[in-house]
Amino acid sequence: MINANAIKAVFEGSLKLKSTESCLIVTDTVKEPIARAFHEYASRMATRSDIIVINPIDEHGAEPPEKVASEMLKYDVEILVTEKSLTHTRARREATERGARIATMPTITEEIANRCLDIDYEELKKESQHIYNVLKDSSEVRVVTELGTDITFKVGGSGFFGKDGGSFDYPGAYGNLPEGEVAFAPETCEGTFIVDASFADLGILASPLTFRAREGNVYEIEGENSGQVKQRLDKAGPRAYRVAELGIGLNPKAMIIGNILEDEKVIGTVHVAVGNNLSFGGDNDVPLHLDGVITGPEIYLDGKKLMEKGKFLEF
Repeated sequence: MINANAIKAVFEGSLKLKSTESCLIVTDTVKEPIARAFHEYASRMATRSDIIVINPIDEHGAEPPEKVASEMLKYDVEILVTEKSLTHTRARREATERGARIATMPTITEEIANRCLDIDYEELKKESQHIYNVLKDSSEVRVVTELGTDITFKVGGSGFFGKDGGSFDYPGAYGNLPEGEVAFAPETCEGTFIVDASFADLGILASPLTFRAREGNVYEIEGENSGQVKQRLDKAGPRAYRVAELGIGLNPKAMIIGNILEDEKVIGTVHVAVGNNLSFGGDNDVPLHLDGVITGPEIYLDGKKLMEKGKFLEF
């Protein structure tokens, strides 16, 4: 059972749902019990609250049925509680362009909801904006780890995502809940990143996955589960190999548990994704977005160190 305080925090701390607004919950048959708890709460708050249940989609970033996408254009506030992520979809983008405030919760569990949703969103916004202000004037970000990660990202013009820290209280605001990351779509990158904590749908890794990138694209993947990762990327097409995102975790309650939704928000980690980057201001349109979490990084912004072995430095 989801704690009432966790649900209240979503509607009152993050989305700021008003009694005059409409609310839509989109879910699938896997996550329907969790979604029903949010719908029940919204039904007591909003002037209109509806829930749509779909069959699970095949992959993170794949589109929901067109009928659902059309319905998503009609509501003020939406929560997408699904097994596969709808964050990086055309349906979500078009709804936010219409002004909807949207929280996505792909792969969420009761455990994650009860631990990570009931946080101080104003404090997280403050911390996120501080990191954003440090990052926004940087042109180059380098990430290094003792395991061998050494990759340099050119920031480019995509801008940074996540500076609101989960405060989705204005038209067009969106993001994951649990929230707690500042991220961007690199213009390009060069080097190696070694995912040692967890990877989307693989859970906690028994051994690392090594990705080598050139001119912004992964050209080699090694490790115990590399075949499975490459199979998913190949199914989506060559554009799936694009390095789509670098993100920095900021949620004070998040832990590494083997679920990317929470893992990528852990303080002291970074995550790198491949695939779709449209949600981050990029131009790579592919029906896939896969994240991998890296622990203990050193982060350099134009040569100046922001993080040392997973610890933020004064900046």
